[in-house]
Amino acid sequence: MDAHSAGHNLFNFGRRAVNAEHYRILRVSAFAEWSKVVARGLRRGLLVSKSLLVDTSSIGKFPQLLIKGINMTLPSSAQVVIIGGGIIGCSVAYHLTELGIRDVVLLERKQLTCGTTWHAAGLVAQLRATENMTQLARYSHQLYQQLEAKTGMATGFYQCGAVTLATNKARMEEVRRGAAMARNFGLECEELSPQQAQDMWPLMQVDDVLGAFYFPQDARTNPTDTTVALAKGARMGGATILEGVCVTDLIKQQGQVRGVVTDQGEVQAEIVVNCAGMWAHHFSKQQGVTLPLHAAEHYYLVTEPLAGMNKQLPVLRDFDNHAYYREETGKLLLGLFEPDAAPWGSKAIPEHFCFDELPPDWDRLTPYISAAMERIPALANTGIQLLFNGPESFTPDDRYCLGESAELKNLFVAAGFNSVGIQSAGGAGMVLAQWIKDGRQPMDLWEVDTRRMLPFQNNRQYLYDRTKESLGLLYQMHWPFRQYESARGVRKSPLHDRLKAAGACFGETAGWERANWYADADQKAEYQYSYGQQNWFDNNAQEHFAVRNNVGLFDQSSFAKFLVSGPDSQAVLNQICANNIAVPVGKAVYTQWLNQRGTIEADLTVTKVAEDEFWVITSPATQTHIHSWLKQHSPSDARLWIHDITSAWCVLNIQGPNSRALLQQISDTDFSDQKFPFATMKNVELGYATIKALRITYMGELGWELYIPSEFVQHVYDEIIKVGEKFSLKHCGYHSLNSLRIEKAYREFGHDIGADDTPLEAGLGFAVDFTKPEGFIGKQTLLDKKQQGLKKRLVQFQLHDSSAMLYHHEPIYRNGSKVGYIASGMYGHSLGAAIGLGYIHNDQGVTADFINSGAYEIDVAGKRIAATASLKPLYDPENKRVRC
Repeated sequence: MDAHSAGHNLFNFGRRAVNAEHYRILRVSAFAEWSKVVARGLRRGLLVSKSLLVDTSSIGKFPQLLIKGINMTLPSSAQVVIIGGGIIGCSVAYHLTELGIRDVVLLERKQLTCGTTWHAAGLVAQLRATENMTQLARYSHQLYQQLEAKTGMATGFYQCGAVTLATNKARMEEVRRGAAMARNFGLECEELSPQQAQDMWPLMQVDDVLGAFYFPQDARTNPTDTTVALAKGARMGGATILEGVCVTDLIKQQGQVRGVVTDQGEVQAEIVVNCAGMWAHHFSKQQGVTLPLHAAEHYYLVTEPLAGMNKQLPVLRDFDNHAYYREETGKLLLGLFEPDAAPWGSKAIPEHFCFDELPPDWDRLTPYISAAMERIPALANTGIQLLFNGPESFTPDDRYCLGESAELKNLFVAAGFNSVGIQSAGGAGMVLAQWIKDGRQPMDLWEVDTRRMLPFQNNRQYLYDRTKESLGLLYQMHWPFRQYESARGVRKSPLHDRLKAAGACFGETAGWERANWYADADQKAEYQYSYGQQNWFDNNAQEHFAVRNNVGLFDQSSFAKFLVSGPDSQAVLNQICANNIAVPVGKAVYTQWLNQRGTIEADLTVTKVAEDEFWVITSPATQTHIHSWLKQHSPSDARLWIHDITSAWCVLNIQGPNSRALLQQISDTDFSDQKFPFATMKNVELGYATIKALRITYMGELGWELYIPSEFVQHVYDEIIKVGEKFSLKHCGYHSLNSLRIEKAYREFGHDIGADDTPLEAGLGFAVDFTKPEGFIGKQTLLDKKQQGLKKRLVQFQLHDSSAMLYHHEPIYRNGSKVGYIASGMYGHSLGAAIGLGYIHNDQGVTADFINSGAYEIDVAGKRIAATASLKPLYDPENKRVRC
C-alpha cells in the first residue's frame, strides 16, 4: 500500500469512527469505567465514539468525586507551596509528607491532571541514559507497584514487559550496548531473534527485523489513577490540595522567594516548587528565572477493537519507525515520536486549557501511520477510533529540569519531562523532596539540574526551533558525537569564520559553535555517524599527533570565565575551593569545589591575577552552575563581587612540544621553564595586543592558554597563523582535545567526576589541601571517607582489540564479575587502541593491589574484550612532557 492510499483509508476510518465535522474527537481512558474518564466534555455534553454515547456532564468533577474533601480554605502560610497538580506536583507533595514535611500546600489552577498527565500513555520503562536516571525510573516502578496497598486507590499498574526492535545493524549495536548497560544496572534484558519477538507479538511482521530485546520488568500504569493515588497519599500525610486556585505571581525579597500570590489571596512560604508543566516556562520567565521548555503536539492513535490484542502483550518499541504500540482494552494504541515535531503555545499556553486536545494533523502523520501499517498489517483493515493530539513540554537537551533555580533562592522546579513524566515522576519527586529537606541534592543530578541551563535558552524563538527536533530525539539513533541540527549558530567565537575557512566542522555546546574537527581540503566538513570509526577518524589522528609531536592550535573561547574581586575574595574562595588558592599573584591552582557530602560540584582552575582579584575558569556547560554556587556560598556581608567576563575574553590554546618555540617567535616574553614555570599566568605582548598567557595543559603536553580581549583576538590569531606556517601549526578541534585528555587520564566534569564522586575516589587527592587553616566545604566528610577506605576508584583502561571503540557506559568485568562501567572513552591514537576511564567498585575496598591483581574485560555491544587497567596515566605517567 502506498502512502497516499494509506492516508485515504486512514482518513475514511477516522471519519467513520467519529464525525469530526460535528464533534471534536475525545480520548476515553481505557483503564477504568467511564466515571474515571478524564475529559473536557464535548460542546454538546456528550462523549461520542462508534460504540459509545455517554453523558459526560460530571466527568470534569472526577478529582473531587475520588478524593472527598480535597478543596479547603486557602491557608495564609505553608512551609512548602507546590504549583501544579499533575503527576509531578502530586509526587513531590507525596514524598515531602513521607519525609515528615507535612505543612505542604499544592495549588492547581484548574483540576488535577488537567494539563499533560491525563492524556499520557502511562509507560513505565526503567532503562534511561545513565545509572542515576535509571535508578530514579526503577524507583517510580517500585512506588507505583506499592501505591494501591498504601493509599487504597487503584493505579492500573501492570508489569507487561517491553520489546524493542532493531531493523538495521546500527540500531542493533545501539540496543545491544543499551542492553549491556541495562544488565550492568541490574535490569533484566534478553536478546531475541525476530521469530521469538514475533511469538511474543503475533500481530507484527518481522521481515525487516534483525533482532529484538525483551525487558520483562517494564510496565504500564494509569496516569490519572496513579496521580490521584499520590494526591491521596500526600493528603493522608498532612498535605493540603486545592483545585481552582491559580498562582499569578511570587512574593520575593532579597533574592529569595517568600511565597505566592494567587487569584484568591497570598500564601507565605519558605519554599515554592514550580511543577506547572507546560505553564512553567512562561511563569518562570515572568519572574526572571531561566526554565527553558516548550510545548509540542504529541500524538497517539487508538483503533477499534482488534483481534489478538490483550493485556499480556508487552509494549512494543519500533524506534526506526518512530513508534510504540501497546494494548488498550482490546484495542491497539499507536504512539508516535515523529522527528519533525510541531511546537505549540509559543506565546503562552491558553489560560482556559483544561483537559483539552488539539486538532490532529492527519496529513503530517500519515507517513508514520502508514509505516505502522507495515509493522502491524491488521491495522490497515481496522477502524481508527481516534487520532489524539495532546501537547507536552520538551526541553532543549531532552532532559527534564529539576532542582533549585539559579536566580531565586528557595524556588525549586520540576518540569519539562519530555514525554517521560510518568516513568520519571516517582523518582523525581523523591529526590526533589530530599533536596528540599536537606538543602542539597541527595545524588548526582547534574544531567537534569536546572542550573545546567543558560539564560539565552529562555528565548522564545530558540525554544520553538529546537522543540521541532527535541520531541523525536527519544526514538532517534543516539549516535556517538551526535550534534543538534536545530537552533544552531547562537554563540560564536569572533574567529568563527576564520575557523570555518580552515575546514572546521562545528559542534554545539551550551549554544557555542565549536570546532570539533577540521576537514581536509577535499573533504566535506560534516558528520557521517556510526558506532565504528567515523568519517573524521583520520582527521582526529592527524590533529592528535600534531599536538603530541609538534604544535596545535585550539579555539577555546567558549570557556566560562568569572572575575571574583574584593577584599574578602580570597577568604571566601578558599572556603569554597578544596585546594589552597592563597598563592602568589600570577599563580593558577587546579581545584574542585565540594558539597557537604564531600563530593564534587565543580572542577576548574582559579588564578590569582591581583592581591584581591581571581579568575575562575570552567567549562561552558557549567557557567550558570558556577555563578550560582559562588553566590550561594558567599556570605551576604562579604566584600566580594562576581563578574561574568566570558564574552570579554577569548582563548587560544597553543599545545605541543613546539609551542614554546612558536610563541617565542612572536613575543619578547621569555617562555623558558625557568622564567615561565607551569601554572603561571603573565601579561604578554603578542603582535599589537597585550594578553594574558597561562602555562597549563588539558592534553598532557607543553602549552599555553592565551586569554585575549575579544576585540584583539582576530589580530592575535592572524599573527599566530603567520608564524605558525614555519612550524606546520595545525588547527585542532574538541574531539582531539578529548582523545588527548583521555590518553592522559585527565578527568572531565559531568562524565568522569560529579556529585557522586569524591576527589579521593577520582584520583584527585593532590588537588585537596586538608591543612589550610580556612578548611573547605565538605572537609570533615572527606576526611571521614578517607579514614574509612575507598570502595571505588577511577581507573584507566586500554582495550587489547585495537578495532573496538569505547564511548561510555560499557560494563567493566574483573575476573569475570561486573565491577563498574566506562564513564568516558575515545580512541587513543598515541597508544593505538580505545582508552576509557571508569570506576571500579568493591565493598571490601579498592586498593592498588586489588586493581593490579585483576584480569579485566570490557563489554562492547555484548562482546567482552580484554583490557589493561592502570591507576597511573598510560601516556607519560611521569609528567615529563608537561613540565619540560
